[in-house]
This record gives sequence, C-alpha cells and structure tokens, in this order.
Amino acid sequence: MSLIVLNCVGLTPRHLGPDTPHLSALAQEGFVAPMAPVLPAVTTTAQTTMLTGTLPREHGIVGNGWYFRELGEIWFWRQSQRLIQRPLVWEQFPHKKVLKHFWWYAMNTDVAATVTPRPVYHHDGRKSPDIYAWPEALKHQLVKQHGEFPLFNFWGPLADIRSTRWIAESFATAFDETKPDLALCYLPHLDYDLQRFGPTGEHLARNLRELDVEAGKVIACAQRHGAKVLVVSEYGIEPVDKGVYLNRALREAGLLSISMNSAGELLDPGMSRAFAVCDHQLAHVYIRNSSDMETVRGLLTTLDGIERVCTPAELALDHPRAGELIVIAAPRRWLVYDYWLQDDRKPDFAKAVEIHKKPGYDPRELLFDPHGGKRRAGLALLRKKLGMRYLLDPCPLDDTLVRGSHGRAPADPLDGPLVIGAKSWARDSWSQLDLAGVIAGEMAT
Repeated sequence: MSLIVLNCVGLTPRHLGPDTPHLSALAQEGFVAPMAPVLPAVTTTAQTTMLTGTLPREHGIVGNGWYFRELGEIWFWRQSQRLIQRPLVWEQFPHKKVLKHFWWYAMNTDVAATVTPRPVYHHDGRKSPDIYAWPEALKHQLVKQHGEFPLFNFWGPLADIRSTRWIAESFATAFDETKPDLALCYLPHLDYDLQRFGPTGEHLARNLRELDVEAGKVIACAQRHGAKVLVVSEYGIEPVDKGVYLNRALREAGLLSISMNSAGELLDPGMSRAFAVCDHQLAHVYIRNSSDMETVRGLLTTLDGIERVCTPAELALDHPRAGELIVIAAPRRWLVYDYWLQDDRKPDFAKAVEIHKKPGYDPRELLFDPHGGKRRAGLALLRKKLGMRYLLDPCPLDDTLVRGSHGRAPADPLDGPLVIGAKSWARDSWSQLDLAGVIAGEMAT
C-alpha cells in the first residue's frame, strides 16, 4: 500500500474545524496531535528533519539558506539533494518508488520522479514561469494536462490559491503516471496571507477553506489508489508587529563591510568581521575572528526585539554551516536582512522579488508597496511588453507591513505544526524527528 505525506504548510491543530472539512474528517477517522518542531522552524530544515529523523547538527540543513564559506557567498533556496548529509528514509528501500512533488531538495535526487518550480532566467533579463520535472516526459504530461505552472502566484505579491491548486491537481496526475510507494506533496497556501496579514483575522477562514479544498483533492487521489495519508506541517505562523535590523547594527559598529557598484551597495561577507543571515525569526551570525565573539554578542544582546543570542550547540545547530552565534527574535518581532544605511544606496533588488540575490529571507516580497507598488509593476510590465529594459520593484521596505512570521518554537503547541494520520500511528507525543520512523514502517510493509 502506498503512503502519501501531505505537507500543509502553516497548518496548526487550532485550525481544524468547520472550515477544514476534508482535513478534519481525516483527523476524526484517525488522530490529530501537535508536533514539536526543530529549530529553526523553517521549510528546508523541517522537511529534512522529517525525512531523515535527525537534527540539523547531523543533516546539515541549518536554514533555508546559509553562508557558503568555501564560496564566500550567501545562498538561499538551493535545490540539490546532495546538500543533505544524512540518509533519507527511502534510501533503505532501494526497490521502492518515491515521488517528490514540490518538496524541497528536488534536484540532483535519487527518487523515481520529482517536480519543483524552476523559472527560466532569459539572457535578456526576462523571467518566465516553468518547472523542473524528472522524468522529462512527466513535465510534458503535467504541462499538457494542467497548463503552465503559475509561478507568479507561488511567490510574490500575487501569491494565492492558484499555485496550490495547480500543485494539488498535478499531483494526482503525477501519482497516476508514476504509481509511487511513497509520495510527498507540498501545499503552501497558508504561508501567504498569514505572513501578510497575521495568523488571525477575517482572512483566515477563507484561506483555510481554500487550502482544504486542495487538500481534499490529494486525499481523494489517495482514496482512489487505496493509499494511506499522513498530513504534516512545518511550523505555525505567529503574529509580528515590526522587524529587527541586525545587519545595520553590525555595520554601524564597523563590523559589516559592503562593496559598491552601479546596482547599489552589496553585502561583502568575505571581508566582513560579522554579518547576519536572517531567516524569518532566527539568524545565523557569522564572525570571522573569534576575538570579536563577545563584542558581537554584547551588541546583539542589547538590541530591542531580540529574545536570545546563543551558540549553535545550544539549539542542536552546531554544524560547520552554522554561524558562530544564533539570534532568536523576541515574540512579535522578525529579523530583517537589510544592511544599507541610506535609501539612495540600497541595491536595485531591494524592492524586487529576488530570492537568490538577497542575503536573507524577505517576507515583504509578498506585498505590494502601498506607495506606488502596483503602479511601478504596471509600468515595468508595459516596458517588458514593448521589449524595453525594466526594473520590476513593486515591494515595500516597511518592516511593519509584515504581520506574521515563524522560526521560533511556538508558545503553545496548538499554534505549532501538527500531524494527522491513522489511529495505528497514534502516540503520546510527536516530534518532527518521529516522522521518518513512521514512513519507514509503512515502506517496509
């Protein structure tokens, strides 16, 4: 019997109810429980922990991005599975087929089939929607049956249910085509408005209903194939009011270096004595010389909006990829990557949706700047249509516009990640470390 692991990002035990009939029915038939997250409570770390049963200090995925010391560069959202340094659960079952459908580290992978967003970056500067899929024939089948993947509804100010709908519906097609023993499906919808507007409010019920409809399609696919379903999530979203600017504080103290070119100021990590790689509510702080450790710790500890400055070992993050110090934001705060001190010297990507050039995660990319963002986007797209060069920079720099974030441990388990599954899997307590064992047990049958 096949197993489908359905990852509903941002879903918490508190969300189950009348707005989630498909997910609630699954929980009623089996069980639902809070699931303790690992830190940082972010996508790639959580997913890797669930699929290896090991901590970040072992598998090496210390965040959605980190400082690659060998390159002297900060990279987020890399795609190669070979970045994972511990065996994945299916490796002990080489005769079983695995489908990865929008789960992370979907390239350079050993699974039978994989699908992931992969934009086309044209040489003339244009960016076009696309996916990567293996086998190649699977990509053609998905596009033929479901149309072009709505990339611009997957991330950015236009992110909405259309991307999650495409993922859910194309998952059923991919499952039919590949007939896997283990299938992983990722539905991101709750991430969007809960970061934009916060985890509570009038928008929540609509978002839950929209997510549940798409989760229902995956559950229906499982029922058609006689497959079991295990629903998980990576984290819950907590309310935030404003950001904390770690890199600006480090720069003002003379610890962070920049270089300047025609695109604006750029962070120069290789020449910096200290800089922070901000990832939602947790940051890795990289310190070149051990003699600066206490200076940096003392500086960051005094910043308003910081709950804790600690060593990686205190959080089971002591891995060569981790920073020398870890910063955790205080409740209702998130960590901003910005490092420039003058607005006219900011880099040209600062107000753009640019997940690869920014040396940190930027949730403001989910928002239109209330001061002309839509107008700037319209003019840029007009220039694009006319074949002219353009700068698409619709996003704001105001940190107070972001109303939800994650990365910390939840104050209440009911506001953290969950697990929904068959009664036979129920236990007294759950951690994301437990998922690999459950998956292995099913694959062994």
